[in-house]
Amino acid sequence: MADNKSRRSRQDAGLLQRNPENPGQSKAAQQDTIDLVELFYRLLDSWKLLLIVMAVCILALLGFKAVKRDKPMYQASSTIYVIGTDTTLSLADIQISSNMMNDYLKVFDIWEVHDMVRRNLDLKYNYKQLRESVTVVNPASTRMLDITVSSESPEEAADMANEYAVVVSNYIADTMKTDKPSIMSVALVPTNPYNIHNTRDLILAAIVGLLIGAAIVTVQMLTDDKIKTAEDIMRYTGLSNLAIIPVEETLAGHSIKPQHAGKGRLKS
Repeated sequence: MADNKSRRSRQDAGLLQRNPENPGQSKAAQQDTIDLVELFYRLLDSWKLLLIVMAVCILALLGFKAVKRDKPMYQASSTIYVIGTDTTLSLADIQISSNMMNDYLKVFDIWEVHDMVRRNLDLKYNYKQLRESVTVVNPASTRMLDITVSSESPEEAADMANEYAVVVSNYIADTMKTDKPSIMSVALVPTNPYNIHNTRDLILAAIVGLLIGAAIVTVQMLTDDKIKTAEDIMRYTGLSNLAIIPVEETLAGHSIKPQHAGKGRLKS
């Protein structure tokens, strides 16, 4: 009796040594790693779920846009060259002009400039609204000012950008006693709003839906504790399979045969 127990213990120990996987290992620890190949085929099999989640995200985006109803806004830009038209400028004049760029930018904060634009174009905006609609940028290492105006009307945006260029050029020449800046580029009437990106938003919604669907499939795979294949038995128990026996099942008197051998009942 004692000899049989000793022999069985040695056989079990030898089995554990031959098997690289520990049969007593917890299933939770085995699920720490994800089989990427299995996940890939799971995603392919779950294509309907992925499409449904993507459609839900796109519909949610469309509903949000319908509720929010952003007004289309247009932007137009003009450019002035603040060095003037004098072709006999010295290096000192150029340096002084470059150092005065902050002064030129400050001109756009003066209410008289906005008031002249408002009266010239017969606009109904106040000083605050006009100031918020104008953006002035001095590109690095240049003596140019880009004047960008935002408006709900594309024609109004272009007219305002061009008018600001004219008014500011005259104002700088009259008040600062310097050469009048040159208008390098006039604003064109924009054709597309800058704040509406329907194509980009739809693509992002589809990508988000795809990621959510993939996350759902991944969680389902990790939480699935059913044994379906021979590899599952080896993975969870560490035991080798001697044979796989497909079992016929009947439903309402009809015989149903497994389509794949791996999906039959497994016996080890």
